[in-house]
Amino acid sequence: MKDVAARAGVSLGTVSNVLNRPDMVAERTRKRVVDAIAELGFVRNESARQLRGGTSRTLAYVVLDARNPFFTDVAAGAQQVADAAGLALFLCDGGEDRVRQAMYLDLLEQQRVEGILITPVDADDPRIAALAGRGTPVVVVDRGAGPDRCSVSVDDVLGGDLAVSHLLDAGHRRIAFVGGPRSIGQVEDRITGAQQALARADAEPLTLLETTRLDVAEGRRAGERLAGLPVSRRPTAAFCANDMLALGLLQQAVRLGLRVPEDLAIVGYDDIEFAAAAAVPLTSVAQPRQLLGRTAAELMLAEARHSVGHVHEQRVFEPELVVRDSTRLRPLGGVA
Repeated sequence: MKDVAARAGVSLGTVSNVLNRPDMVAERTRKRVVDAIAELGFVRNESARQLRGGTSRTLAYVVLDARNPFFTDVAAGAQQVADAAGLALFLCDGGEDRVRQAMYLDLLEQQRVEGILITPVDADDPRIAALAGRGTPVVVVDRGAGPDRCSVSVDDVLGGDLAVSHLLDAGHRRIAFVGGPRSIGQVEDRITGAQQALARADAEPLTLLETTRLDVAEGRRAGERLAGLPVSRRPTAAFCANDMLALGLLQQAVRLGLRVPEDLAIVGYDDIEFAAAAAVPLTSVAQPRQLLGRTAAELMLAEARHSVGHVHEQRVFEPELVVRDSTRLRPLGGVA
């Protein structure tokens, strides 16, 4: 920086302002400094800046499973806020693994990120509370949180209710739920909403086909299990915990000769781009994915930059049912 200052004929403080607060420097002076930086090939020592300032110019989002496009859509919303604030966004894949999630949280604290967004495998992981207690802002994404931290989420109980109410209105009385593990809060809430809808309709109990993960492969395996049930007990409709499971279920149903929706109606959750592009366009419960990401990042920055007097907020959005060909409506009583 001293070399840059000497080349541009300005003070060291002016070079610092050009790097950190360019709006405070006159355009002609700023250009001289930028030209000197280019001529000298100067690259700022970000590690040293972190040691002085206490944080890096980065945010991080620890996602539940990076293979699910839902989370990359949420990250795109967070990226918009990060870009506007002059920050980089790191995306970390928790892989539905508690140990891996813990490893990332430890690493991100060591890197002194400005704040962390997280869709947790385990919302009760003590590291999350410890991070906040040591001064790293944490915002929980796609899951509610208590009053001790900010969160953005969607009413998943309502989402489960919307999905199964739609299937009941289409005439189905034997309905399966595909998803798991139930230790994931979103899965449990969606089951609760599904059972709530069934209780109002006095329909048969929900058939639970629990999965070990929330991916396409598990959806295919659930399709095999469902197809193997006796026809007299086989559900005529399935509500899946997310679209990845629903797409796998749809693939396996078609492979086994089941017609969708004539033999099996399917509802997914998240309304990712692939839902509408499936061989049989998928009915899905839509979440405002980018809005979740933008709101989470805004709450995180508000806490990071105005920590004194900060009041934690828990924002809850409503889901919306998007009806497509995988659940063609039938008259009431028209059970397959």
